[in-house]
Amino acid sequence: MAVKKAILPVAGLGTRFLPASKAIPKEMVTVVDRPAIEYVVKEAVAAGIEQIILVTHSSKASIENYFDRNFELETTLESKKKFDLLKEITEILPAHVSIVSVRQPQPLGLGHAVLCAKDVVGDEDFAVLLPDVLVKDSDVTNDLSLMIQRFNETQASQIMVEAVPDHLVDQYGIVDVSSSPNEGQSIVMQGIVEKPAIGTAPSNLSVVGRYILPAKIMQLLEQTPKGAGNEIQLTDAIAKLQEKEIVEAYRMKGQTFDCGSKIGYLKAVLHYGIEHPKLGSDFKKLIQELAL
Repeated sequence: MAVKKAILPVAGLGTRFLPASKAIPKEMVTVVDRPAIEYVVKEAVAAGIEQIILVTHSSKASIENYFDRNFELETTLESKKKFDLLKEITEILPAHVSIVSVRQPQPLGLGHAVLCAKDVVGDEDFAVLLPDVLVKDSDVTNDLSLMIQRFNETQASQIMVEAVPDHLVDQYGIVDVSSSPNEGQSIVMQGIVEKPAIGTAPSNLSVVGRYILPAKIMQLLEQTPKGAGNEIQLTDAIAKLQEKEIVEAYRMKGQTFDCGSKIGYLKAVLHYGIEHPKLGSDFKKLIQELAL
Protein backbone atom coordinates (compact mmCIF):
# COMPACT_ATOMS: atom_id res chain seq x y z
CA MET A 1 0.00 0.00 0.00
CA ALA A 2 1.41 3.41 -1.02
CA VAL A 3 2.23 5.92 1.71
CA LYS A 4 -0.52 8.54 1.47
CA LYS A 5 -0.76 9.93 5.01
CA ALA A 6 1.62 12.27 6.82
CA ILE A 7 1.61 13.30 10.47
CA LEU A 8 2.72 16.85 11.26
CA PRO A 9 3.12 17.48 15.02
CA VAL A 10 2.29 21.17 15.59
CA ALA A 11 1.22 21.18 19.25
CA GLY A 12 4.52 22.46 20.67
CA LEU A 13 4.71 25.84 22.39
CA GLY A 14 7.66 27.05 20.32
CA THR A 15 9.71 28.33 23.22
CA ARG A 16 12.80 28.74 21.00
CA PHE A 17 10.86 31.34 19.01
CA LEU A 18 9.65 33.50 21.89
CA PRO A 19 8.48 36.21 22.15
CA ALA A 20 6.82 35.90 18.70
CA SER A 21 5.40 32.45 19.51
CA LYS A 22 3.63 33.82 22.59
CA ALA A 23 0.76 34.94 20.36
CA ILE A 24 1.50 33.39 16.95
CA PRO A 25 2.08 29.67 16.31
CA LYS A 26 5.71 29.33 15.28
CA GLU A 27 4.52 27.32 12.28
CA MET A 28 2.63 30.41 11.06
CA VAL A 29 5.62 32.75 11.07
CA THR A 30 6.17 33.68 7.43
CA VAL A 31 9.18 32.68 5.37
CA VAL A 32 9.12 35.40 2.70
CA ASP A 33 5.39 35.56 1.88
CA ARG A 34 3.86 32.38 3.27
CA PRO A 35 3.90 30.58 6.63
CA ALA A 36 6.59 27.99 7.28
CA ILE A 37 3.99 25.22 7.64
CA GLU A 38 2.93 25.66 4.02
CA TYR A 39 6.40 24.73 2.77
CA VAL A 40 6.25 21.50 4.78
CA VAL A 41 2.76 20.64 3.50
CA LYS A 42 3.84 21.32 -0.09
CA GLU A 43 6.86 19.05 0.43
CA ALA A 44 4.52 16.25 1.54
CA VAL A 45 2.08 16.81 -1.32
CA ALA A 46 4.93 16.76 -3.86
CA ALA A 47 5.88 13.32 -2.51
CA GLY A 48 2.37 11.96 -3.14
CA ILE A 49 0.82 12.50 0.29
CA GLU A 50 -2.96 12.94 0.12
CA GLN A 51 -3.90 13.37 3.78
CA ILE A 52 -2.16 15.72 6.22
CA ILE A 53 -2.78 14.91 9.89
CA LEU A 54 -2.10 17.88 12.15
CA VAL A 55 -1.47 16.90 15.76
CA THR A 56 -2.37 20.19 17.30
CA HIS A 57 -3.22 22.26 20.37
CA SER A 58 -6.08 24.61 21.20
CA SER A 59 -3.85 27.65 20.60
CA LYS A 60 -3.03 26.58 17.03
CA ALA A 61 -6.43 27.12 15.36
CA SER A 62 -4.88 29.60 12.91
CA ILE A 63 -3.01 26.71 11.24
CA GLU A 64 -6.26 24.89 10.51
CA ASN A 65 -7.86 28.15 9.35
CA TYR A 66 -5.01 28.83 6.94
CA PHE A 67 -5.62 25.60 5.03
CA ASP A 68 -9.41 26.09 5.04
CA ARG A 69 -11.32 28.08 2.43
CA ASN A 70 -12.30 31.68 3.26
CA PHE A 71 -15.47 32.43 1.32
CA GLU A 72 -15.70 36.10 2.32
CA LEU A 73 -12.09 36.82 1.32
CA GLU A 74 -12.42 34.91 -1.94
CA THR A 75 -15.61 36.75 -2.84
CA THR A 76 -14.00 40.12 -2.08
CA LEU A 77 -10.95 39.36 -4.23
CA GLU A 78 -13.16 38.15 -7.07
CA SER A 79 -15.36 41.26 -6.94
CA LYS A 80 -12.24 43.46 -7.06
CA LYS A 81 -10.87 41.39 -9.95
CA LYS A 82 -7.73 40.50 -8.01
CA PHE A 83 -7.57 37.14 -9.72
CA ASP A 84 -3.84 36.55 -9.13
CA LEU A 85 -4.31 36.78 -5.36
CA LEU A 86 -7.48 34.70 -5.57
CA LYS A 87 -5.59 31.97 -7.40
CA GLU A 88 -2.83 32.00 -4.76
CA ILE A 89 -5.13 31.54 -1.78
CA THR A 90 -7.38 28.93 -3.42
CA GLU A 91 -4.41 26.82 -4.52
CA ILE A 92 -2.69 26.63 -1.13
CA LEU A 93 -3.96 23.07 -0.82
CA PRO A 94 -4.74 20.92 -3.89
CA ALA A 95 -8.32 19.66 -4.13
CA HIS A 96 -7.28 16.01 -3.74
CA VAL A 97 -5.46 16.64 -0.44
CA SER A 98 -7.30 16.74 2.88
CA ILE A 99 -6.34 18.17 6.26
CA VAL A 100 -7.38 16.36 9.46
CA SER A 101 -6.70 17.69 12.96
CA VAL A 102 -6.35 15.75 16.20
CA ARG A 103 -5.49 17.17 19.61
CA GLN A 104 -2.51 16.29 21.74
CA PRO A 105 -4.00 16.81 25.23
CA GLN A 106 -0.66 16.85 27.04
CA PRO A 107 2.89 17.76 25.92
CA LEU A 108 4.29 14.25 26.30
CA GLY A 109 6.80 14.20 23.46
CA LEU A 110 7.09 13.40 19.76
CA GLY A 111 6.24 9.73 20.22
CA HIS A 112 3.05 10.68 22.04
CA ALA A 113 2.17 13.21 19.33
CA VAL A 114 2.50 10.52 16.65
CA LEU A 115 0.43 8.14 18.75
CA CYS A 116 -2.37 10.73 18.95
CA ALA A 117 -2.91 10.17 15.20
CA LYS A 118 -3.32 6.39 15.57
CA ASP A 119 -7.05 6.29 14.83
CA VAL A 120 -6.67 8.42 11.71
CA VAL A 121 -3.69 6.45 10.39
CA GLY A 122 -5.40 3.11 10.98
CA ASP A 123 -3.49 0.20 9.46
CA GLU A 124 -1.66 2.32 6.86
CA ASP A 125 2.04 3.10 6.74
CA PHE A 126 2.74 6.81 7.08
CA ALA A 127 5.22 9.68 7.02
CA VAL A 128 6.15 12.00 9.87
CA LEU A 129 7.36 15.52 9.08
CA LEU A 130 8.55 17.84 11.83
CA PRO A 131 7.40 21.31 10.75
CA ASP A 132 10.27 23.12 12.50
CA VAL A 133 12.52 21.88 9.69
CA LEU A 134 12.18 23.07 6.12
CA VAL A 135 13.73 20.82 3.48
CA LYS A 136 14.71 22.63 0.30
CA ASP A 137 14.97 20.34 -2.71
CA SER A 138 18.22 20.10 -4.62
CA ASP A 139 16.58 18.96 -7.87
CA VAL A 140 13.18 18.11 -9.35
CA THR A 141 12.66 15.06 -7.12
CA ASN A 142 12.23 15.80 -3.43
CA ASP A 143 13.91 13.70 -0.76
CA LEU A 144 10.66 12.59 0.85
CA SER A 145 9.48 11.01 -2.40
CA LEU A 146 12.78 9.10 -2.66
CA MET A 147 12.32 7.85 0.91
CA ILE A 148 8.81 6.65 0.09
CA GLN A 149 10.10 4.94 -3.06
CA ARG A 150 12.79 3.14 -1.05
CA PHE A 151 10.23 2.12 1.59
CA ASN A 152 7.93 0.72 -1.10
CA GLU A 153 10.80 -1.32 -2.53
CA THR A 154 12.19 -2.74 0.72
CA GLN A 155 9.51 -2.21 3.41
CA ALA A 156 12.36 -0.90 5.59
CA SER A 157 11.49 2.17 7.64
CA GLN A 158 13.36 5.29 6.50
CA ILE A 159 14.92 7.98 8.68
CA MET A 160 16.20 11.08 6.87
CA VAL A 161 19.70 12.19 7.86
CA GLU A 162 22.21 14.82 6.80
CA ALA A 163 25.92 15.25 7.37
CA VAL A 164 26.93 17.79 10.02
CA PRO A 165 30.42 19.04 10.99
CA ASP A 166 32.18 16.76 13.47
CA HIS A 167 32.41 19.54 16.05
CA LEU A 168 28.61 19.88 16.12
CA VAL A 169 27.59 16.23 16.56
CA ASP A 170 26.87 16.82 20.26
CA GLN A 171 23.90 18.99 19.25
CA TYR A 172 21.99 16.29 17.36
CA GLY A 173 20.67 12.78 17.32
CA ILE A 174 23.35 10.87 15.38
CA VAL A 175 22.71 7.57 13.58
CA ASP A 176 24.93 4.54 14.00
CA VAL A 177 25.78 3.15 10.54
CA SER A 178 28.60 1.00 9.17
CA SER A 179 29.52 3.58 6.51
CA SER A 180 28.25 6.84 5.11
CA PRO A 181 25.89 6.41 2.13
CA ASN A 182 25.94 8.69 -0.88
CA GLU A 183 23.33 11.44 -1.04
CA GLY A 184 19.99 10.02 -2.15
CA GLN A 185 20.81 6.53 -0.86
CA SER A 186 19.87 4.50 2.22
CA ILE A 187 21.88 2.26 4.52
CA VAL A 188 20.94 -0.11 7.36
CA MET A 189 20.96 1.71 10.68
CA GLN A 190 22.03 0.15 13.97
CA GLY A 191 20.59 2.85 16.19
CA ILE A 192 20.45 6.53 17.15
CA VAL A 193 22.73 8.13 19.74
CA GLU A 194 21.29 11.30 21.25
CA LYS A 195 23.81 14.17 21.37
CA PRO A 196 27.00 12.09 21.66
CA ALA A 197 30.12 13.70 23.08
CA ILE A 198 32.50 15.01 20.43
CA GLY A 199 34.91 12.24 19.48
CA THR A 200 32.50 9.45 20.44
CA ALA A 201 29.86 9.81 17.71
CA PRO A 202 29.31 6.70 15.54
CA SER A 203 28.99 8.91 12.43
CA ASN A 204 28.40 12.53 11.45
CA LEU A 205 24.88 11.87 10.13
CA SER A 206 22.19 13.66 12.12
CA VAL A 207 18.46 12.93 12.16
CA VAL A 208 16.61 15.60 10.18
CA GLY A 209 12.95 15.21 11.15
CA ARG A 210 11.50 13.16 8.29
CA TYR A 211 10.41 9.54 8.80
CA ILE A 212 8.61 6.85 6.80
CA LEU A 213 7.21 4.36 9.30
CA PRO A 214 5.04 1.22 9.28
CA ALA A 215 1.60 1.20 10.90
CA LYS A 216 2.85 -1.36 13.44
CA ILE A 217 4.97 1.28 15.17
CA MET A 218 1.78 2.63 16.74
CA GLN A 219 1.54 -0.56 18.82
CA LEU A 220 5.17 -0.11 19.88
CA LEU A 221 4.47 3.50 20.87
CA GLU A 222 1.58 2.32 23.05
CA GLN A 223 4.04 0.06 24.88
CA THR A 224 6.85 2.63 25.09
CA PRO A 225 7.43 3.99 28.60
CA LYS A 226 8.33 7.60 29.19
CA GLY A 227 12.00 8.24 28.52
CA ALA A 228 14.17 11.35 28.26
CA GLY A 229 12.41 14.47 29.56
CA ASN A 230 9.65 12.29 31.00
CA GLU A 231 8.25 12.05 27.47
CA ILE A 232 7.36 9.23 25.09
CA GLN A 233 10.21 9.28 22.58
CA LEU A 234 9.75 8.23 18.96
CA THR A 235 13.39 7.10 18.88
CA ASP A 236 12.67 4.60 21.68
CA ALA A 237 9.89 3.03 19.61
CA ILE A 238 12.15 2.96 16.55
CA ALA A 239 14.77 1.14 18.64
CA LYS A 240 12.13 -1.47 19.52
CA LEU A 241 11.21 -1.77 15.85
CA GLN A 242 14.87 -2.43 15.02
CA GLU A 243 14.82 -5.51 17.23
CA LYS A 244 12.38 -7.07 14.76
CA GLU A 245 13.21 -5.59 11.36
CA ILE A 246 15.55 -3.38 9.36
CA VAL A 247 15.44 0.38 9.71
CA GLU A 248 17.43 2.45 7.24
CA ALA A 249 19.00 5.91 7.30
CA TYR A 250 18.36 7.88 4.11
CA ARG A 251 20.98 10.54 3.36
CA MET A 252 19.23 13.56 1.94
CA LYS A 253 20.23 15.44 -1.20
CA GLY A 254 18.62 18.78 -0.35
CA GLN A 255 19.26 21.43 2.30
CA THR A 256 17.61 21.93 5.69
CA PHE A 257 16.69 25.01 7.69
CA ASP A 258 15.76 24.76 11.36
CA CYS A 259 12.99 27.34 11.55
CA GLY A 260 12.45 26.52 15.21
CA SER A 261 15.58 28.59 15.90
CA LYS A 262 15.82 32.28 15.08
CA ILE A 263 19.08 32.07 13.13
CA GLY A 264 17.82 29.05 11.18
CA TYR A 265 14.68 31.00 10.34
CA LEU A 266 16.73 33.95 9.06
CA LYS A 267 18.80 31.60 6.89
CA ALA A 268 15.57 30.21 5.42
CA VAL A 269 14.29 33.70 4.63
CA LEU A 270 17.53 34.49 2.78
CA HIS A 271 17.60 31.27 0.77
CA TYR A 272 13.92 31.21 -0.15
CA GLY A 273 13.86 34.97 -0.68
CA ILE A 274 16.55 35.08 -3.36
CA GLU A 275 14.73 32.33 -5.29
CA HIS A 276 11.28 33.90 -5.05
CA PRO A 277 9.87 34.27 -8.59
CA LYS A 278 8.66 37.85 -8.02
CA LEU A 279 10.83 39.22 -5.22
CA GLY A 280 14.11 37.37 -5.75
CA SER A 281 15.87 39.89 -7.98
CA ASP A 282 15.09 42.90 -5.78
CA PHE A 283 15.88 40.91 -2.65
CA LYS A 284 19.34 40.04 -3.97
CA LYS A 285 19.99 43.72 -4.65
CA LEU A 286 18.89 44.58 -1.11
CA ILE A 287 21.28 42.02 0.37
CA GLN A 288 24.13 43.43 -1.74
CA GLU A 289 23.32 46.97 -0.57
CA LEU A 290 23.30 45.92 3.08
CA ALA A 291 26.57 44.03 2.68
CA LEU A 292 28.44 47.16 1.57
